[in-house]
Amino acid sequence: MSDDNAKKPNIDERLDRLTDRHEALTQTVELIAAAQIKNEADIGKLTALMAETGQFINRLAHIAEAHEQRLDRLEGQ
Repeated sequence: MSDDNAKKPNIDERLDRLTDRHEALTQTVELIAAAQIKNEADIGKLTALMAETGQFINRLAHIAEAHEQRLDRLEGQ
């Protein structure tokens, strides 16, 4: 046998390596999928928080407008 043939993995070794790589890729995909699910949940929470913040800002704007109108009335007296 030549040195090249001695270094070449046989079919079982190649299949084992392929199986190991497949398992590693499967685990990676599972981790990415779990992270994506968490990210989607986090984005949902942030979206709700932004909606609440927008409503709060609108309420503050109405309060400021009411105060401004009151001050205008008081200054006009």
